[in-house]
Amino acid sequence: MSPSKLNRNKRSLTSLSRKKINLGERKRLLLKAGESFTGVPVHLPVMIWRGLEDGPVLGITAAIHGDEINGTGAIIKLIQDPPFELKRGTLILVPVVNIMGFERHSRYTPDRRDLNRTFPGSEKGSLTGRLSRFIMKEIVSRCDYIVDLHTAAVRRTNFPNVRADMSNPDCERLAKAFGAEVIVNNAGPDGSFRSEACKAGCPTIILEAGETLKVESTVQDMTQRGLSHVMAELGMIELSNQTRPETAPHQMIVKNSSWVRASSGGFLTFHVAPGETVEKGQPIATNTGLLGKEQETIISPHHGIVLGMTTMPAVSPGDPVVHIAVPDTRKQFRSLEKSVEEIDDDTLENQVREHLATSITVVEHPIDMEESTEDT
Repeated sequence: MSPSKLNRNKRSLTSLSRKKINLGERKRLLLKAGESFTGVPVHLPVMIWRGLEDGPVLGITAAIHGDEINGTGAIIKLIQDPPFELKRGTLILVPVVNIMGFERHSRYTPDRRDLNRTFPGSEKGSLTGRLSRFIMKEIVSRCDYIVDLHTAAVRRTNFPNVRADMSNPDCERLAKAFGAEVIVNNAGPDGSFRSEACKAGCPTIILEAGETLKVESTVQDMTQRGLSHVMAELGMIELSNQTRPETAPHQMIVKNSSWVRASSGGFLTFHVAPGETVEKGQPIATNTGLLGKEQETIISPHHGIVLGMTTMPAVSPGDPVVHIAVPDTRKQFRSLEKSVEEIDDDTLENQVREHLATSITVVEHPIDMEESTEDT
């Protein structure tokens, strides 16, 4: 289905800027998005970038959670040093959606709400609800598609993965074009930006990658590569065989994922890293007391790939440790496992794996060491 049919009442860019933006132009805007506690206006920075010809309007947004700034860095880099010429269409670039949380280095808005659970919002609601409504009215209503950039929550890291409602053909198209190794197939929680934007007729996907309060180099490279692929898919830019960045040799679509949790409090020694494949029954962490006495070996209940994990080794009972994406079949897992093992060391995928692993200390479990000795 074409974006024009999905978004029949799309608002014009002219009404956003109140000035004409010509083909080939870029314009920086400050949109009044609310007021501070002192009544001073709070402005949302937005860039409108029109291509040389008319075409689709793609929104790229970040920091709906104000401390998730990897996407902010990616958008600023795109503005400062674009790796392409925008041939067709328009980019609406919003480096920080939750500007009030961003200024406080906080995930939440000043009224302690999660912006990403309050869409579509209300013009007469709470501070957060009003900001949600403003974003829907001023940004979403003008876009044909949106890619929303996220990271893991505080004290966690995420291996790059795209989340999309694959029952929506346009979301499926964007998700596959982005080129991440893992696509999590779901519609998103009620009240989330992605879910409500899709309901409003704007197909939206999200990227989850990296940590909060950081701008990580390999995550930036992965993000820029994926965005370039999406724009090429939409016909907005041209990528030749020489300039087109390679994508992962595999792409696994999963419906299910599972957090593995600590049974008791203690201090963790990790045995896996983000992006690694794990077998059912494989040790993923050892939990000890502060004097080194082992309390439990945390094992994987599934075959899958490590989608995310805590970077905080001190845990309480029930704390999440490792997030595992679970393939639908054993055959799918074996295919993924083989493909991951065969990825060249110098590819971006493995650079990301090595980089994310620096956030934790990974030690081989004694059982794994015994098995590797037996194989030699």
